[in-house]
Amino acid sequence: MSVDRLRRDAPGSAGSGAVHSRALPRQLHPGAWWLWSLGLAAAASRTTNPVLLLLILAVAGFVVAARRGDAPWARSYAAFLRLGLLVLAARVVFAIVLGSPVGGTHVLFTLPQLPLPAWAQGVRLGGSVSLEGMLFALYEGLRLAVLLACVGAANALASPSRLLRSLPGALYEVGVAAVVAMTFAPNLVGDVRRLRAARRLRGRTDRGVRAVLSVGLPVLEGALERSVALAAAMDTRGFGRTADVSRRLARTAGALTPVGLLGVCSATYGLLTAGSHAWAVPVLLAGVAASGAGLALGGRRSVRTRYRPDPWALPEWLTAVSGALVAAALIWYAGHWPEALTPSVVPPTAPRLPLLPAAAVLIGLLPAFVTPEPPRSTR
Repeated sequence: MSVDRLRRDAPGSAGSGAVHSRALPRQLHPGAWWLWSLGLAAAASRTTNPVLLLLILAVAGFVVAARRGDAPWARSYAAFLRLGLLVLAARVVFAIVLGSPVGGTHVLFTLPQLPLPAWAQGVRLGGSVSLEGMLFALYEGLRLAVLLACVGAANALASPSRLLRSLPGALYEVGVAAVVAMTFAPNLVGDVRRLRAARRLRGRTDRGVRAVLSVGLPVLEGALERSVALAAAMDTRGFGRTADVSRRLARTAGALTPVGLLGVCSATYGLLTAGSHAWAVPVLLAGVAASGAGLALGGRRSVRTRYRPDPWALPEWLTAVSGALVAAALIWYAGHWPEALTPSVVPPTAPRLPLLPAAAVLIGLLPAFVTPEPPRSTR
């Protein structure tokens, strides 16, 4: 076989790029997974209907099961589900012990109430627990649990190191801190699984307080060793080296980026809160333009190179657009059909499944069918 034939058939060659992006296994761009998961999270933040929230959770879980790889960080989704259950239980317990802001007439039971001083007005310990207050706490806790599950889906599907590599040059320093923070939970889950398996192989129990204490120190040691190794690798590759640019350019980039991001955050808050805010869309567009210009100017200071940058092809566009469509649909329905997305707790009513919002949520299943399968490591 000739050298030219080998070059044409190589996975990274231009001639096989289209076939490779559709047929052969490859990692999807991590930014697409994060945009998809943030779209699901935005949709979950607009409803307290438990049926829709459980549907969003099922969509996220199905996509994770269909498209996660076998890397250690890909197994962190179950940990986020357990964390969500813990948050849900804590929210309900707080509503029972500390009371609920929603009053009701259907009293389930009454706890002994402790008297509090005058400066603690508005706070109570114990007392009557109503059905309305319990439903309100359950719906709010379930919404927060689904938000955590959406973030966990992004952690299980997107490679943190590839996400850092895909960041713009102007955000590389900030991105290191963000990626290290995002990799802590997946790496922690992977270390705990590995150490528990090692204990079972040695004939020791992996449950109980004693086992947790014996596993905790090796986990912290592993995290410290990874941090030191990362710092050494970054120093070896010349991390922190910047190009010489004019002071005026640096100041302009430093002013545009935070102002633009502040405008994007303010406009996002205006879009997600209840009510109509006419200023939100213009501020969002201006913030995106300002932050984009700041990132483009600030990227001139970065002199780092990229080896085989991740492609952004049709599967990435479909994944990101599916999450955006789910978020846009639920935001629109929340403004035009609030009774379907926010079931009443005073008086308590049984939640129903609204067909149109449910069909919009099912758009989030698209990445499970249009994205390439992740590569599996051979063992």
